[in-house]
Amino acid sequence: MAEQTTGEKVLRGIGASPGICIGKAYLVDTEGVDIVGKFFIPKENLEKEVKRFKRAVQHVIDEMETIIAERPTELKDKAEILEAHSQLLKDKRLYDKTIATIESEAINAEWALNKVTTALRRMFKNMNDDYLRARADDIAQVSERILRRLAGAETVNIATIDKRVVLVAHDLSPAETSQIHLERIKGFITDRGGRASHTSIIARTLEIPAVTGLGNASKIIRQDDLLIVDGNTGTVIVQPSEQTLMEFEEKKMGYERYRSAITKYCHLPARTKDGHELKIMGNIELPEEVVPVIDNGGDGIGLYRTEFQYMAKGRFPTEEELFDRYRDVVEVMHPRPVTFRTLDINGDKTVRQIVESGEPNPALGLRAIRYCLKNPSVFQPQLRAILRASAFGNVRILLPMISSCQEILQARAAIKEAVDALQAEGIRSADNVEIGIMIEVPAAVVMADVMAKMVDFFSIGTNDLIQYTLAIDRDNKDVAHLYHPLQPAILRMLKRTAEAAKDNGIKVFMCGEMAGNPLHAPILLGLGLDELSMNPQSIPAVKNMIRSLDTHDAENVLDEVLQHTSVEAALKLLRQRYGDLVAAMLYDQ
Repeated sequence: MAEQTTGEKVLRGIGASPGICIGKAYLVDTEGVDIVGKFFIPKENLEKEVKRFKRAVQHVIDEMETIIAERPTELKDKAEILEAHSQLLKDKRLYDKTIATIESEAINAEWALNKVTTALRRMFKNMNDDYLRARADDIAQVSERILRRLAGAETVNIATIDKRVVLVAHDLSPAETSQIHLERIKGFITDRGGRASHTSIIARTLEIPAVTGLGNASKIIRQDDLLIVDGNTGTVIVQPSEQTLMEFEEKKMGYERYRSAITKYCHLPARTKDGHELKIMGNIELPEEVVPVIDNGGDGIGLYRTEFQYMAKGRFPTEEELFDRYRDVVEVMHPRPVTFRTLDINGDKTVRQIVESGEPNPALGLRAIRYCLKNPSVFQPQLRAILRASAFGNVRILLPMISSCQEILQARAAIKEAVDALQAEGIRSADNVEIGIMIEVPAAVVMADVMAKMVDFFSIGTNDLIQYTLAIDRDNKDVAHLYHPLQPAILRMLKRTAEAAKDNGIKVFMCGEMAGNPLHAPILLGLGLDELSMNPQSIPAVKNMIRSLDTHDAENVLDEVLQHTSVEAALKLLRQRYGDLVAAMLYDQ
């Protein structure tokens, strides 16, 4: 979306990686090649067409291996993301299905690949989980590389750029992003993508500003246009005025001072002025992300989304593979806790090696704990791997999408089965691993007082709770403006959940996006939450905010906010009380 002010253009997108950079645009042709039309292949030439497709895939695989081997030092621990793209190239849902389509429909490889890719992307785009939905971009990026090879087009090579610029592209794959050299690339912006994409994860690892999801920025921006990229707010300014340039030069310096200051103190506890301490944890998708959690002062892992190992392979991972990865994370974090959320996918609809069943509404279907309970052959190896890893550190188990007490009983029985089996085999695991549930379905809030007696802790997942409570798809532009954590109904649900936990002597955490916004910290402190978990880069700012608060004041603010009946009124109150503090934290330190 573009806003016009004098001679400058303001584009709004998604802040994928924080920070501010100013530089000239360098347009990268990543929009792709035109797909040749559909045409039929004579029967006698089908084998030749299949071989042409296989050669194109093999060429891309060879390219990927070179990129993985030559990736910069900053990304030495991100091989798994790049390897996932490489594995996608031979995934049977993409590779075998394309070959089968060429043969069964007697059509050219380009058209067959496009047909298969479109179906796969549609499947992933219908996922409820942000991270899983972002895998549609992975499929598109891998397909694009194959199409380029089939068409004989050149592959983007960012490594050859020899000047300090801001990259502008329709899309960037993890492979392309991993070719970035920090001494040359100040930041990047793309038309496509979101915060959960692997490209965004790599940008945050490199600590360069990035804005994604801009729609048509690559069409609006011209080569060498001066750009301001604000990854904190998701804003891009094209050809800024002198006044805007001066403002953002100051903001840039202020943000860099702020990052330096809060990073310097990020290892101090998040203790309020009156001595109340909250634990501030990190959310991770990949084992390698434990390093940013530690570097940013995280007190542990509040949410380890375990889906990636299932998504990255052409088969279910084995117990040993899971155990090796889990143990690495637990040992690095010890003695800090690691909270493993059990598999949260609608398994046979999202794990690529399983045939799509065509479930019409996967967000309300067989996903998360429902899938795991129905498929013990998948659930038990993961539980065993988590329990085995618990022998090497501090482990907690978190069960997603719980909507009934019966599901808790069944899940606890499954965990006991895994514990008993390990003991019978003489395999070590920790005694009394804590078991918690995600509060992300309205039914769990209604039953929170009963469920609190059945578990060791609650972890509130605000992302899904907001969507399910308000019946809002936040990716639907027509209703996305209604999606907000300060909706009065949501605040009352949070209060009810926190009170149920406290009344029953268990701890209550939050691992949704609401936890990572410093402006929300007074509300969460007032609710009496024990832990907040967020993306690692948000940890220093939230800890800094909490150290500036007083518990009694936060409780009073919560009482005031709960009296309001609109998001606007709640925001106005918070901004009046804390807006200057948040603004100072962001830019003026």
